[in-house]
Amino acid sequence: MQPKYKRVLQDERPDLYNTIIKYDENRENLLSKFATKNNDGIRREQKFMEDIRTKFSRDADRIIHSKAYSRYIDKTQVFFLVDNDHITHRVLHIQLVSKIARTIGRSLRLNEDLIEAIAMGHDIGHPPFGHLGEKILSDLCKKNRSEIFLHNVEGVKFLDDIENCNLTLQVLDGILCHNGEIFERSLKPDRKKDWKIFDNEIKEILKDKGGTKDYRPMTLEGCVVRVADIIAYLGRDIQDAIEIGLINRGDLNSISEECKGKIGTENADIVNNLIIDIIENSFDKEDEISYSKEIYECLKKYEKFNYDKIYNNPKRLGEKSKIEEMYRTLFEKFLNDLKHKNKDSKIYEHFVEIKKINREYVENSSYAEIVRDYIAGMTDRYFEDAFKDVVMPKRVKTFKEKEI
Repeated sequence: MQPKYKRVLQDERPDLYNTIIKYDENRENLLSKFATKNNDGIRREQKFMEDIRTKFSRDADRIIHSKAYSRYIDKTQVFFLVDNDHITHRVLHIQLVSKIARTIGRSLRLNEDLIEAIAMGHDIGHPPFGHLGEKILSDLCKKNRSEIFLHNVEGVKFLDDIENCNLTLQVLDGILCHNGEIFERSLKPDRKKDWKIFDNEIKEILKDKGGTKDYRPMTLEGCVVRVADIIAYLGRDIQDAIEIGLINRGDLNSISEECKGKIGTENADIVNNLIIDIIENSFDKEDEISYSKEIYECLKKYEKFNYDKIYNNPKRLGEKSKIEEMYRTLFEKFLNDLKHKNKDSKIYEHFVEIKKINREYVENSSYAEIVRDYIAGMTDRYFEDAFKDVVMPKRVKTFKEKEI
């Protein structure tokens, strides 16, 4: 297939092109034997000619240029409906995960291009209002005879189906298996994967009504992103909770002095100590990422602290019933618009009919699935505005017909 755009280096400066390719190959020779090589990247369909970028670097670029990535900018991380510019939003979280994962990956001589691509895309499937929104949307899907909703599966759907970015299997697999809510002391990759196994994993995950079935990434790079996800949110969520007054520093006294001494209480110390522990316990290990036993036991206590004091805090969930009602209202409204082909609806103008949407996806999806994906892709602010547009009466300046 002919390239869509002229490749200047290949066509007019082949010596420079070959020098750059050779440099990348030499860099790859320095990687660990457990690292994923760039030429190992597998696409469903080779629609374009590869250039001076590695396959995984190209994937990171395609993710960043997707419409779904643009919407990270106003998606909630943990604290929704809070007016504070200094707390973590989703767009900052994925950058923190990328930085932490690349630091670990560089020390373990892994493929940083693959790590970056997985990190950039790992939370694209999150709906408005974070994990609360995920649970509400999943319940609505089940009520409308659709599959359960899980943000990791939705992230793959956006990039592989809805926008059809044609990413490599290794990147999509890392996004699917990034689950930062499930953590173990050690993590080994499941390297026997191909497209058939990957597609079947998605079906199996969605069949698990509790959404608890876990699958391991196929690369060590995917494993690194998964542990980096935990490192990125653990201390940062404590810092943000103190920032907005949800908890105070004295609450940390419920964690043992021994564990606070090993991991720390400031976000910078927590991140640093966990990164060092991962590197020390994973360097030259046989295809494995691991914490030390002592740090892992303390990490479980920090995780429990976050759930007890932050994530399940009644103050954080005070507007839950209102958010549930907003989700129900919008889901029913847009479902009805599709059934009655109301082309004036935003679901047509802003989703179904935009150029970036894969036509095959639209034709092969049920109305409930399209509504699910439209709502999942919304930013928090857009979600609020869409709700106001549905329930609030509209003001007009005049009823005169416009002049032609």
